Amino acid sequence: MEKKLICVSCPIGCELTARIENGVVTSVTGNRCPHGEAYARQEAIDPMRVLPTSVRVIGGELPLVSVKTDQPVPKRLIWQIMDHIRTLSIEAPVKIGQVLAENIMETGANLVATREVRLAQEQSPSRSALFE
Repeated sequence: MEKKLICVSCPIGCELTARIENGVVTSVTGNRCPHGEAYARQEAIDPMRVLPTSVRVIGGELPLVSVKTDQPVPKRLIWQIMDHIRTLSIEAPVKIGQVLAENIMETGANLVATREVRLAQEQSPSRSALFE
């Protein structure tokens, strides 16, 4: 069996062909560099993706913080990982790079914040409310 792929390891975008026999990639053609071969061998058998999403923030100036996995996770697990992430919430403040979940779903990837969310400031009463 052959699987056609477009390499995303660099801007060239080589058209790759991975030959698969008994669940193993036996050859890769079309790559112009070693990165393409490694990409095709992984993508043809068990695709991996970095997962960007968001997590609820409690007491923050924003209701959500953007996050991502710090390394690719198996594409086949993304829906299960998202189900787990939906259960998470973090208390403000949140710092860029802060680890919100370690070794998510036993993948070895950590879920890290990609922006800062400061603690919400208490609202002062409006001027008209002071004179009521």
